[in-house]
Amino acid sequence: MLVINRNLPESVMCGRFASFDLPLELLSELFGITSSPHLPARYNIAPTQMVPVIRQLPDGQNRLDLLRWGLIPSWAKEPSIGSKLINARSETITEKPAFRQAIKYRRCLVLASGFYEWKKEGKAKQPWYIRLQEGAPMVFAGIWESWRSPEGEVIESCSILTTSANRLVAPLHDRMPVILSPDEFNGWLDRQVTSPASLAHLFHAYPADLMQIFPVSPLVNNVKNDSADLVISVHLPSPDVGSQATVGGNTGDGKESTLEF
Repeated sequence: MLVINRNLPESVMCGRFASFDLPLELLSELFGITSSPHLPARYNIAPTQMVPVIRQLPDGQNRLDLLRWGLIPSWAKEPSIGSKLINARSETITEKPAFRQAIKYRRCLVLASGFYEWKKEGKAKQPWYIRLQEGAPMVFAGIWESWRSPEGEVIESCSILTTSANRLVAPLHDRMPVILSPDEFNGWLDRQVTSPASLAHLFHAYPADLMQIFPVSPLVNNVKNDSADLVISVHLPSPDVGSQATVGGNTGDGKESTLEF
């Protein structure tokens, strides 16, 4: 499991996510792309691994690429800084040297199916999986950069924007990814838009009523585990009467999902 270091410049959130069931037909419908690199189903993506993103080319066409998760600024001396820059706080993104150029000129869409968060249960941490209703693709607002090593190696990398959590995610973490709806994709990618202020209206928490949450296996805690079993709802011992609240509706397997407050 990703260890949260509160001393990092950004509050680490969305440190693990899944990306699967993204056939070319669906990607073409959503983003207008005509080809795609092979996208293996991933159920436990961790920082520094490759993630699928959509970028807009100079001619206005969209293209799907695989970028390293954890933004490496072009001025960085070494790529290891990227592991500390997996998230970018939307409220202060223009103030951070690592992000202020990318938010103007290098925005992307990070393609996901859902993300994980953890809640402390006694001495253990219980993972929860958050997705959109009916398992629709979850598209994060992202930014990207290109870094070149002294030896000439080029690494393209990205970061996921975060915002204040909605009522579904708040019991687990005070932050969540900026999730965009289909009618916001083109505006985010538009290369003609270079004013971050004109994008601020997109930095809202995605409506909780359109999302689902349910507990999943602790196997996701180990980054070596990467199978479909990780996104299947598991049964938790019933909490004390009066200490639970129903959130997110149905988990997809006919069970109500609950969180303790």
